[in-house]
Amino acid sequence: MTTTPRRRVIRSPQATTDATARQRKFAVRRIRLLAEQQNLSRWMSRLKRAFHAVEKQQLKISRLEREITRLETT
Repeated sequence: MTTTPRRRVIRSPQATTDATARQRKFAVRRIRLLAEQQNLSRWMSRLKRAFHAVEKQQLKISRLEREITRLETT
């Protein structure tokens, strides 16, 4: 019986696969960051619009309350 030598599995160095995986993660996170920044920008414009609408309503209400109190006292 003759023995055959074991075959050696040649693998690429782990450092290069770690580096490519890190680069891939970085790229994915960068894309996700841009998407989230765009979403935030959209929501901020909506929030500003809503805030100013509420502010206008408060001004109208306070003006009407002042007028009512002025008319009640005279």
